[in-house]
Amino acid sequence: MKAGTLIKTGLAITAAAAITKTVLEKKTEKEAQQQAAKKEVAERDYADRRAYFVGGGLASMAGAAYLIRDAKFPANQITIYEGTSIIGGSNDGIGTPKGGFVCRGGRMLNEETYENFWELFDSIPSLEFPGKSVTEEILNFDHAHPTHAKARLVDRNGNILNVKNMGFRMKDRLLLLKLMKTSEEELDDMTIEEWFENDPHFFETNFWYIWQTTFAFQKWSSLFEFRRYMNRMIFEFSRIETLEGVTRTRFNQYDSIIRPLEQYLTEQGVIIKKNSIVKDIDFTEDIITTAKTIHLEKNGIPVAIELHQDDLCFVTNGCMTDSATLGDLHHAAPEPTKEPISALLWKKIASKRSNLGNPDPFFGNKKQSNWESFTVTMKGDHLLKMIENFSGNVPGNGALMTFRDSSWLMSIVVAAQPHFVNQEANQTIFWGYALYTDVPGNYIRKSMKDCTGEEILTEFLYHIHMLNKKEEIMNDVINVIPCMMPYIDAQFQPRKMSDRPYVVPDGSTNFAMISQFVEIPDDMVFTEEYSVRAARIAVYELLKIHKEICPVTPYNRRPSVLAKAVYTSFRKQ
Repeated sequence: MKAGTLIKTGLAITAAAAITKTVLEKKTEKEAQQQAAKKEVAERDYADRRAYFVGGGLASMAGAAYLIRDAKFPANQITIYEGTSIIGGSNDGIGTPKGGFVCRGGRMLNEETYENFWELFDSIPSLEFPGKSVTEEILNFDHAHPTHAKARLVDRNGNILNVKNMGFRMKDRLLLLKLMKTSEEELDDMTIEEWFENDPHFFETNFWYIWQTTFAFQKWSSLFEFRRYMNRMIFEFSRIETLEGVTRTRFNQYDSIIRPLEQYLTEQGVIIKKNSIVKDIDFTEDIITTAKTIHLEKNGIPVAIELHQDDLCFVTNGCMTDSATLGDLHHAAPEPTKEPISALLWKKIASKRSNLGNPDPFFGNKKQSNWESFTVTMKGDHLLKMIENFSGNVPGNGALMTFRDSSWLMSIVVAAQPHFVNQEANQTIFWGYALYTDVPGNYIRKSMKDCTGEEILTEFLYHIHMLNKKEEIMNDVINVIPCMMPYIDAQFQPRKMSDRPYVVPDGSTNFAMISQFVEIPDDMVFTEEYSVRAARIAVYELLKIHKEICPVTPYNRRPSVLAKAVYTSFRKQ
């Protein structure tokens, strides 16, 4: 070897060694900082400091778990106030074998994009499998029962449509690309329909029917949120027609997610007070945002909770399932008349501070923000077998099946059975929903919101071409429970950038907002991840926890993901 080559080789080795040393030193320094941060948290003395959560949904429950796990906050000094008789917020699943079961909605999970959700529930013990976490339980179940919809769209003749072709024209593709490159600052108050106003064909594409019903978008929904979904879920774009990216829980979300989290919190010592409606929150009179009094009503009796200087207050500023009503087999779900308690509270506190957002765009138009679901409880599996033969999917394998030509735009989901822990062995259930509740059905010439459970089931049988089997099917029906939700799409309503508050408002000393109505850049609402991420941000910022919050994975900047998306947009078969 020549001398020059030896020198170059030696220099290269020296440089590589220096780089390796620097990397190791940085790694060691980071580990030391993490250990120091852990030690500092472990040695904190919270004395009699207290934390209060307003609203008993997933965000509050996750926030309490983060306080215990990462801030080492005493669990018995944490209180959750819930305005209803059951905790869990919009993650619900209730009922009895005799009266029938009801899910107001189905909350889909995603293995790739729910970064903080999986991390949190990896530390929550499973109720069903001792020694395993909730995350392990869900992912193990999902991997054993993968989703692959074979009948994603069905036409008026009962034909299962080939949806490999998204149905785009070049103009559709160019407008989508332009939207993804447009900054959000240019999209204030814009709707999806306004973006595509010169391209009505877009709303007739297979893509729009699939995307709309998967996520419950409307033409008048916020362009902000549509854009965020396109960027955040670009990973799923190449398999959206089969919904293979959907991760399913073993049971409904209340049984699979809320119950184990509630048990964890109560075993730790967290105080959960139900039927406690928070009516108002007072702040100190200076310009900073410091909560000082929580005004609530417990069984009709007003109670004032005075916060000490270092106490914490976390508020759910809006709930999508507020004011929901239930019907049954022979009765339509009543017209919602109750005001949304979470939005009323938000409106009161927002009037006291300019940095707490504006609930009006979200909770001011029930006609646009509502849709209706229905849950069918049956004896035996006769109807589910019919659906299986029609769709080619066994229960738990098919995800959404949408009837494209339904005037209500009806979709159904048949989950793996049993779907409730208290469901009897000879019972089966399925769930469905429709986006257009105020127009006559194709067969039942009434608006969905005015229909009984039996009428909604009849409309479904019409679309699946089984009306001739109605009598024998009705013999097996235990109940069909319609659920009208006036604000279920509220988080998608058109808005300005300023209408959603930040999780920890500027100048806050002890106050945070955690819900689907706070601003988290780049993330998408109407997800479990959004609630968990909001809670984690709130706890870490207010308690100064020096631990990384799982970032939003930038799939929209990965060439391989983008290449698949482009291929899918041009795919013919």
